[in-house]
Amino acid sequence: MGIIIWLIVGGIVGWLASLIMRRDGQQGILLNIIVGIVGALLAGWIFGGGINEAITIRTFLFSIIGAVILLAIVNLFTRGRVR
Repeated sequence: MGIIIWLIVGGIVGWLASLIMRRDGQQGILLNIIVGIVGALLAGWIFGGGINEAITIRTFLFSIIGAVILLAIVNLFTRGRVR
């Protein structure tokens, strides 16, 4: 059951981060899930705390911040490419 929650919350977090970074039209649901989960891992590493904590407002917001940071890093590397 835990993996299903990770996928759902990861998709929501990735989608919200892509809206914030204005990349929503460039990625689909699978990439949203990946960005959300990797963003949560990144936030756990930066801010301390584990990804296995319960989903709270605090962990949800940290996951969004981590996903936005991840998309900002991706934007740095893909800025000059032709779309």
